[in-house]
Amino acid sequence: MIELKNVTKQYEVGDQIIQVLKGISLKIRDGEFVGILGASGSGKSTLMHIIGLLDSPSEGQVLIDGKDASKLSDNELSKLRNHYVGFVFQQFNLINKYSVLENVLLPALYSKEKLPFDPTNRVLELLSKFGIYDRRNYRPNKISGGQQQRTAIARALIMNPKIILADEPTGNLDTKTGEDIMDLLKSLNKEFGLTVVIVTHEKNIAAKTKKQIFIRDGQIVKKYL
Repeated sequence: MIELKNVTKQYEVGDQIIQVLKGISLKIRDGEFVGILGASGSGKSTLMHIIGLLDSPSEGQVLIDGKDASKLSDNELSKLRNHYVGFVFQQFNLINKYSVLENVLLPALYSKEKLPFDPTNRVLELLSKFGIYDRRNYRPNKISGGQQQRTAIARALIMNPKIILADEPTGNLDTKTGEDIMDLLKSLNKEFGLTVVIVTHEKNIAAKTKKQIFIRDGQIVKKYL
């Protein structure tokens, strides 16, 4: 379970202090399918970065399965993030000089530990499951947007994370392909019990999740306007 307690985040810009998050408290339980909905500038992406341990709060606590993230060393935090969270981004963040297979394999190659599975076999299994096995030797810029996002989701899953964080995962896709990607994320939650958190500004995308958290001006609100 992920729990945030009175989390704030602020940045100094020149002589100004910009308050991005203002006392966020929430719980995301294991196996939930959650949508974080907010307009541009609402703080939702900053919130996702804090949930995913990519950033730390200015004040407040982030608890991962009861562990206070602020009490962990950089090495412990990196290890936890690598094994606990898989990230999916709007821009896919694939590397064009590598093949689809190599892109999915990257997190395993970066791991400094001996893994309890064969990374290449796992990549091939994921590519087969997502219908892109025949694209394994292609470069990302030679496949469709939907296939690129499936590649990105496979990469997010390679380390067997407990949670998938998806930031605007349908933002660069047409409506039909976006629906297919949402169905894929929904199946990961339903069939495999993965916690899935989707950050979006689209009401229709958030509505496909089982629980919605509405963010406005850095705060959780009861409804989205």
